[in-house]
Amino acid sequence: MQLTVSEQKMLSGEHGIAAQQSMEILVALGKIYGADKMIPVTSVQVAGVSYKTIGDAGLEYLNDLVANGAKVRVPTFLNPAGIDVAQWKELGVPEHFAKKQIEILNAYAAMGIQNTCTCTPYLIGIKPKLGEHIAWSESSAVAYANSALGAKTNREGGPSALAAAICGVTPNYGFHLDKNRVSDFIVSVECELKDESDFGAMGYYVGAIVKNRNPAFDGIEKESTSTDKLKALGAAMAASGSVGLFFAEDITPEFNVKDGAEKIPFTEKELRETKEKINEEAEKENAKPQLVSIGCPHASIDEIRHVAEIITRKKISKLKCDLWICTARETKKKAEELGLARTIEAAGGKIVADTCMVVCPLEQMGFKVTACNSGKAAKYLPSLCKQKVVFGKMEELIC
Repeated sequence: MQLTVSEQKMLSGEHGIAAQQSMEILVALGKIYGADKMIPVTSVQVAGVSYKTIGDAGLEYLNDLVANGAKVRVPTFLNPAGIDVAQWKELGVPEHFAKKQIEILNAYAAMGIQNTCTCTPYLIGIKPKLGEHIAWSESSAVAYANSALGAKTNREGGPSALAAAICGVTPNYGFHLDKNRVSDFIVSVECELKDESDFGAMGYYVGAIVKNRNPAFDGIEKESTSTDKLKALGAAMAASGSVGLFFAEDITPEFNVKDGAEKIPFTEKELRETKEKINEEAEKENAKPQLVSIGCPHASIDEIRHVAEIITRKKISKLKCDLWICTARETKKKAEELGLARTIEAAGGKIVADTCMVVCPLEQMGFKVTACNSGKAAKYLPSLCKQKVVFGKMEELIC
């Protein structure tokens, strides 16, 4: 790898231990993947934020970086934490967990990182442009940035993203190179996709088939798509497979497909069978949801508005089970200003910021059955939170 003078100084320790250790991580990663150089990044998103996922070992690693003077060089922000910082007691999060989580957030803040705690930074104004090089690590954010925005990022691990933030650069390989932003797998969509749960179910199905390839979709009607539907699609594929880039004809800014690409259909049959598969365990035991959770990835203001409209239209004065709408704190404030939070809270629901159902310790809080409209959440809830899943449309779940 060819390093600049500044990069070489970081590697030799002239900018301190933290920068040296971080550059060592980036150089090792670049050598593994055959990168020729480092490239500057304009922003970094760091995953590995919840105490549930990084534990005491992760906290110790962060504290060591802080002790060694680590500071970020580019705008850097965080993935969801394991708690809503403002209302964790009200939600029933164990105190030990919450205290550890706050320590983690304080360590990140000490490095100059913004505690945005969201998996949808593009919904709160952090929106890279077409062709812009970034280093993001949350799987759904990576898929959306690469696909819907046309920015360029690999699916960074927590340590490599943090190293990129401290050094301001990342190795030039993978999705940073145009030659790798090509699809050899086409999904022909032959059914109507009506809402986020349909896009999520399709993503759940396709991701399991393509694994880490770059699928391209044809047949999706442009008028039927939205930011929320595309994020649901990408998030589910990243969870059931490890998709970091997808194309949709006439929808995404790029659509690069190799000649002779493999092709499969996605019909009403696959849509129905995927939803049945997700619901299989809960239906087997006739399990009823204790929690309905919307917002994986984090809910937009449009999704929050939709929840409020459902509650109003159905004239729900008291919800049958707990309802969380997980979102960024900035989006929650907007929902409060618009009066949407008041409608939801009057029925017993909660707008939950900073966290989501997947990285929150649901199993320690007494929940065993969680309903969602997210293909990503449906994939992760059984393994990460020991939940039985009820999957469906928002209108079906909120009652």
